[in-house]
Amino acid sequence: MTRRAAGSADEREPYRPPQLNLLREVKVDSPVHRLWAGTKILAVAGLSITLSYFPNWTTIGLVSALVLATVLVARIPAGAWPRPPRLFWMVILVTGGLASVAGGSPHLSVGPVHLGFGGIDAYTRFVMVGAVLLIAAALLGWTTPLGEIAPAMKRLLSPLALIRVPVDELAVAVALCVRSLPLLVGEMRTLLAARRLRPAPERPGRGDVERWLDEIVDLMVAAVAVSVRRAGELAEAITARGGTGRIAARAGRPGPADAIALVITAGVCLAATSLPG
Repeated sequence: MTRRAAGSADEREPYRPPQLNLLREVKVDSPVHRLWAGTKILAVAGLSITLSYFPNWTTIGLVSALVLATVLVARIPAGAWPRPPRLFWMVILVTGGLASVAGGSPHLSVGPVHLGFGGIDAYTRFVMVGAVLLIAAALLGWTTPLGEIAPAMKRLLSPLALIRVPVDELAVAVALCVRSLPLLVGEMRTLLAARRLRPAPERPGRGDVERWLDEIVDLMVAAVAVSVRRAGELAEAITARGGTGRIAARAGRPGPADAIALVITAGVCLAATSLPG
């Protein structure tokens, strides 16, 4: 008998195509999953505001450490992480190279040559801020059922009812948007796959640009038709379940663990704004 060589094609890890899963809960029992949805929304909002107003390396480092520690505590598997296509990384490298040409402070002198790293520094901070905020938002989706977001938003926005803000309508709108986003992504993937399988119609006398524009128009018309059909089905399902009032009816309550999580988040935000960048 012949033994298969190590690392043969049969033993390799199966290929996983690039994809970005939005708002898909990871069914794992962890302290982060057991937190109230409103606590996680407040934490993500606080970290986002802190990074937006103080995008220095100290803030980025502290917030990144907190987010990565939360990911470890939540026990998020590697398969849940997004897998961008190669084109995404190529765009990042190309734009980073273009940003490095801008120069600026800080400078590095190598003999008679003065190199400015201000452009690449600002670009790197921009990319890091976007990546940290994206992971924080993804962590909210990984650890929170979609049905708990609307009641949490209703409880968080309840003080606005004193100034006659339609809190219930806002909570329902947020819930519908959150629940419809994964459906929209799935429908667009199905639509694009069906478009690739269908042979391109013959359009004599049309150039390459005109054909591309016709393809875009056809996809837009199909997307509108699919959206209208999905909206009708969603409206019928909501009516059958008692109307929009039941979407935000279930309200959870924060506990001691939520208070600890908010204190840790507030401490990180305070330290990030106090320490020099």
